[in-house]
Amino acid sequence: MSSTASPIVEPTPTLTRLAPDVYAYLQPDGGWCVSNAGVLLGEDAVTLIDATATERRARLLAEHIAALTWAPVRTLVVTHRHGDHHYGARTVAPDAVVVAHEKARADIIGDGLNLPGIWPDVAWGEVAPAVPTLTYADRLTLYAGALRVELWHPGPAHTTGDTLVWIPEHRVLFTGDVTFSEVTPLCLMGSIEGSLEVLGQLAALDPAVVVSGHGPLAGPEVFEANAAYLRLVQELAADGLAAGLTPLETATRADLGRFKTWLDAERLVANLHRAYAEAQGAERGAELDNYTILADVAAFNGGRIPTCFA
Repeated sequence: MSSTASPIVEPTPTLTRLAPDVYAYLQPDGGWCVSNAGVLLGEDAVTLIDATATERRARLLAEHIAALTWAPVRTLVVTHRHGDHHYGARTVAPDAVVVAHEKARADIIGDGLNLPGIWPDVAWGEVAPAVPTLTYADRLTLYAGALRVELWHPGPAHTTGDTLVWIPEHRVLFTGDVTFSEVTPLCLMGSIEGSLEVLGQLAALDPAVVVSGHGPLAGPEVFEANAAYLRLVQELAADGLAAGLTPLETATRADLGRFKTWLDAERLVANLHRAYAEAQGAERGAELDNYTILADVAAFNGGRIPTCFA
């Protein structure tokens, strides 16, 4: 008697209308490199917020956009340096002006095509970093047709070059990875202290809808959920330092409570490295030894790099 394993059914991305000409492109389940995007429709052009990780996923995004409009993507806002948010640009937005924070441009150039080195088994396809051609320092206003789109750099948070995208007319906020929805946050290349400050500022905006970089749609409650997790990381780091434990040792002994059901719990190790550094006086966003930290993440994950479903 023989049996065959059931094929893995990949969750289908969805394009959800949030307001007139404003759409969220959601890729479940939101784990490593499975990122969300935003689609803003103008009369004769599309403004895209992030561009997915792989050629295949970018083609799916392009198909969803084509079902809405004949107009091409003319502007691409890249929310931060990580390639899962922009590698697909050459497929879905090959002729677009790429907009990002000035620090993100420098980091994207410096990072190069680094994710395939971490996850060589992913079918990346024909991808490349989307190097910004238009940058800003603090704030920048774009228009998608008549729709006002405000870009805001919050300071070190998820990374040191994040962009928040706020549509005041409809109170819709695209946060990039400054927030995660039902997915474990990651501050390895940014700041836990900075993230907590920014989350408080975002709560004051009182958005109607929050589109996080990963995970389902949410409301303002996502800010406190992320903040509660990050405060727990700080508490664990303080206890670990007092006990003379390494971040990995602290992580293996930690009780995540209600956060243990969030995807990618192994990010705790990376976040503890950042929290340790800040508790010991490091500047927000100071460079850490990311490859050594990734080895700790793998050790926490049973000796394996976390699975990426991009």
